[in-house]
Amino acid sequence: MSFFVGVDLGGTNIVCGLLDQEFNLLAKSKQPTEAANGSDFVLERIAVMIEDLLREQNIDRSQLGAVGLGTPGFIDPVRGVCTFASNLRWNNVPVSDILGARLGVPVFIDNDVRMYIFGEAMKGPGQGYANVLGITLGTGMAAALVNEGQLYYGGGFMAGEIGHIIVGDGESTPCGCGLVGCLETVASATGLARQAREALAAGRESVLGEWFPGAEAANVTAADVSRAYDEGDALAIEIMNHTGKLLGRGLSYAVTLYSPDALIIGGGASLAGERLLGPMRDELRKSVYHGYWDRLTIHPGALIDDGGVIGSAAFAASRAALQQVESVRSEEA
Repeated sequence: MSFFVGVDLGGTNIVCGLLDQEFNLLAKSKQPTEAANGSDFVLERIAVMIEDLLREQNIDRSQLGAVGLGTPGFIDPVRGVCTFASNLRWNNVPVSDILGARLGVPVFIDNDVRMYIFGEAMKGPGQGYANVLGITLGTGMAAALVNEGQLYYGGGFMAGEIGHIIVGDGESTPCGCGLVGCLETVASATGLARQAREALAAGRESVLGEWFPGAEAANVTAADVSRAYDEGDALAIEIMNHTGKLLGRGLSYAVTLYSPDALIIGGGASLAGERLLGPMRDELRKSVYHGYWDRLTIHPGALIDDGGVIGSAAFAASRAALQQVESVRSEEA
């Protein structure tokens, strides 16, 4: 029996998980990344964490089929290179080659958002659907498309940056990408909190102003906006409705372009639930041809913190199987 390891690498923590062939999570471990020590240090830490998992579960390394790793930043999944990751301070790090040589097994890497969505498609609510569009609403907003078990990359592996659609509707917040009025400046955990803080600074009445008086308003979070919404706060309800409307409108472009069977909404801001997804669903329904809407199912993400680990392992398994097929074809030719 083969096993697979999925690694969710972040700027703060590394999470490694051991999975069986059905991508059931058997065990996992977590350690600080300590990215300031450099890529060699981080990759060695990952290797040791994987070896420790195997030993603790009494699994021989020969039973390890492949390792998958999701990391933030720009990734070339074909070469297995992290071309740039600002929070890791990595530039052109050949992750697959280094970690593969260290462990003696195939290692495959990709962007962390794509790995999370792949996990939701393979083992979460997207399981069983041929075409899955997933988005994450966190510090920013990103998306990924899984078609017949394969990720869609586009040119330069840059597909999925739906957060950088210009939404209009009076939105003029500068985005980190250099554009102004991007969808993620509104539809993200950061965007929800920003709208609340700016409204309080402009003198809007809200229970949030009572909870965070004066300069303390800088500490308002998306979770606080949800809490205020539940108190019947008019400002919080307005922010959720506005954000959901713009999110639905932005997603209408992707739904029309890709015609997914399932839409998965993940990330921290998705924890707002129907407060946000209700108005999103209403706007999306009004903004797409009924043929797209009638066949679309919408699900909140279910894997939460384990999505990246499960997705990375499932990605590694699929890529390893594809390599085997290509190798056989090459030999036959």
